Order: sequence, then structure tokens, then C-alpha cells
Amino acid sequence: MRTERAVSAGGVVYRGEKDGVEFILCGRKTPKLWGLPKGTPNPGESLEATAIREVEEETGLKVEIKALLGSITYWFVSDGVRYHKTVYFYLMTSSGGSVDRHDPEFDVVQWFPAEEAMSTLTHKNEVNIVGKALSMVNGKMEGGV
Repeated sequence: MRTERAVSAGGVVYRGEKDGVEFILCGRKTPKLWGLPKGTPNPGESLEATAIREVEEETGLKVEIKALLGSITYWFVSDGVRYHKTVYFYLMTSSGGSVDRHDPEFDVVQWFPAEEAMSTLTHKNEVNIVGKALSMVNGKMEGGV
């Protein structure tokens, strides 16, 4: 089987609430999935531009990058090709928009309290990225940023 590399970029969008931090998750009913918004770069598009575009399309929110969180890697097979995929995630905030305007790729887009977001996500590697985001956000909030 032929092996190829694939790259995507996405975001962990957060907001601070009086009761804590919330994160946006994208859900699909069939097959059941809760994940982070992400997607593939267009030709010549930077990872940062890809992350902003994909997050805005998939969530309906206007977003801004605050920091690079890191990347995850995984393998999958599609159409007889084995892919080794790397997804770069950025910590983001929202400056407007509405989850009611998300694209049809997902059935629902909603905010979750941090702990609930981590227990709801389908893939452990995305749980780890949200955990890293929570640590960064808590550090910034404590530091007065």
C-alpha cells in the first residue's frame, strides 16, 4: 500500500467565563464524533491562514490566533492509500460570528466547559491538545492577560 504524508491546521477556540474556561467543539451524529475544527491548506496557503479559514468555516465564528499549541499525528487509510497526517493546532479567541452559521460538515457546534470538552472529544490526541490549551489559558488568565 502506498504511503503519503498529509498536513492540516485547526484551532482550539476558547472563551473565559465567570465559572471557568469554555471551548468550542464540532459534532457529527453519524458516525458519532466530537472534534476540533481543522482542515487542509489550499495551494500556497500558510498553516496560520488555513487554521483561521477552516475554524471560521466549520464554527461560524470570527477567530484570531493567540499562540501555536503544537501538533498531533495519526495514520489513516483512504482509497487504498495509507496517510501519515500531522495537524497543527493554534490557540484562538473569537471576536464575533455565530455558531448558527457553521458549515454543513458538522451537525452541531457548541461551547463546552473545559472538563466536559475534554471528556466529550472523540480522539485522545485532541483531548491532549485541549489540555495544553487549558494550561496556557489558565496561565494567561492568572497573569492578568
